Amino acid sequence: QVQLAESGGGLVQAGGSLRLSCAASGRIFRLNRMGWYRQAPGEQRELVASITNSGSTDYANSVKDRFTISRDNLKNTVYLEMNSLKPEDTAVYYCSVQYLGIDYWGKGTQVTVSS
Repeated sequence: QVQLAESGGGLVQAGGSLRLSCAASGRIFRLNRMGWYRQAPGEQRELVASITNSGSTDYANSVKDRFTISRDNLKNTVYLEMNSLKPEDTAVYYCSVQYLGIDYWGKGTQVTVSS
């Protein structure tokens, strides 16, 4: 079992920045893909960014050049640096990790961007 603890969400004005963190705990040897998803009210959950254990990254077009995903394998933690935030970035952000073929999800952290 893998437990995920997200932190760093909050309220920010448009143009501001936030940094999300997600720490994984449990009997972990090496996590595979780690990522961030988000879900706005009335919308489907969508991939924001992901990173493999070799460091390859993938981003949604809407966040490219504004968001940066990174990971610390020693700490089993994934980060999402969000800059130039827009009101349309408002959503609940979920951390997800893949381990031994199973996808684990965090409970989510709210990000609200005011105009």
